[in-house]
Amino acid sequence: MKTEVFTHDKLNEKLNFTKLDNGLSVYHIPKKGYVEKYAMFSTKYGSNDNKFIPVGETQPIEVPEGIAHFLEHKLFEEPTGNIFTKFSELGSYVNAFTNFNQTSYLFTCTDKFYENLELLVKFVQNPYFTDENVEKEKGIIEQEIRMYDDSPNWKVFFNCLRGMYHYHPIKIDIAGTVQSIKKINKEFLYKCYSTFYSLENMVLVMVGDFDFQKALKVIENALKNNSSTEDLNIKRFYPEEPKNIKESILEETLQVASPLFNIGFKDLDLGYDGDMLLKKDIETNILLDLLFGRSSELYQKLYEAGLINNTFGSQYIGYKDYGHSIIGGESINPKEVLNMVLKYLEKIKKSGFNKTEFIRIKKKFIGYHIMDFDSIEFIANSFTSYYFRNTSLFKYMNTLENISLEDVQKRLDKHFREDNFVISIVNPQ
Repeated sequence: MKTEVFTHDKLNEKLNFTKLDNGLSVYHIPKKGYVEKYAMFSTKYGSNDNKFIPVGETQPIEVPEGIAHFLEHKLFEEPTGNIFTKFSELGSYVNAFTNFNQTSYLFTCTDKFYENLELLVKFVQNPYFTDENVEKEKGIIEQEIRMYDDSPNWKVFFNCLRGMYHYHPIKIDIAGTVQSIKKINKEFLYKCYSTFYSLENMVLVMVGDFDFQKALKVIENALKNNSSTEDLNIKRFYPEEPKNIKESILEETLQVASPLFNIGFKDLDLGYDGDMLLKKDIETNILLDLLFGRSSELYQKLYEAGLINNTFGSQYIGYKDYGHSIIGGESINPKEVLNMVLKYLEKIKKSGFNKTEFIRIKKKFIGYHIMDFDSIEFIANSFTSYYFRNTSLFKYMNTLENISLEDVQKRLDKHFREDNFVISIVNPQ
């Protein structure tokens, strides 16, 4: 078992890596002198993965929407009770989340790191599903789904996704629907678990001031009954998604004080991940800051016109098979915001960006990136997310420094087009 060590001179950070014999990749970013310690155990399995070939089988199956999130909930239940109590007794904070592409289990602590680590690894590797406890969980998750159904921000966001995508599962709520979770049973859960919780499909990222070799021994002992080196190449199936958007305007009425809006631009430049995806990700975020950041000309115009407030913001999400930018917030007139955004995009495509402003934004990104390394949560979360997209957080700085104004200008022309945007609005009742 060999440990590789990588260093990042500009960030003055170090990365330890070992691939265990059972197939699990383990990373450690040491943070000398930090009292807090953090560990995240993740699988490349999210709410988008509803059609796949189960391990040991030859034909694809389709499982109910929301099952990845359901599985995340169920792993916290042990034959002897709820795992939260055990972490609480160790004085640590434990949590988990499921998004479109991954499921992660994590804890943070200041003491008893190795005991917490052992508990984390063991409970994620110990599924316990019965007919009774699966049925009981449906009621809990149904309440969660209904709670989000009443959330205007959640509604405006998912309506925007439904406007951009025809068939891609990204448009489906991560928790599924009340109807879909009723179809979930323990057999489906075990199939999903056996396929996606293979150690080859998982990664364990740890951040903090502790002994990496001692942590590896804890992990190996906790996994000693799991010799899984199952398929690296899980067969997942996604519907073919047209490039055009599905619906350009979506409106709904809910109890809100002021209209909410999301303007979504569907990414048409897809089909790759790794370092190319990392570069596109950074280019797009620089672009969004230049266009819609608080120092931008457009932001000032919208603000002075009383069309936006401090809730206005933008975000880009990009993966190999989907991607989109969303600009949103509150406004008394969302359609006028859209009108001004489109006119500004047209203008900036002709005039180009100011080079001084571009350099300033790049320096700001570099500064933020350095500051982000003070957060052990940021390091673990971002490292895992980039890992599952076949690139590395440790490549971020060099990639950012090499991005030119011309790269950003090209990205503007590719991403912000007249035929790939939607607006979702939630109006007051």
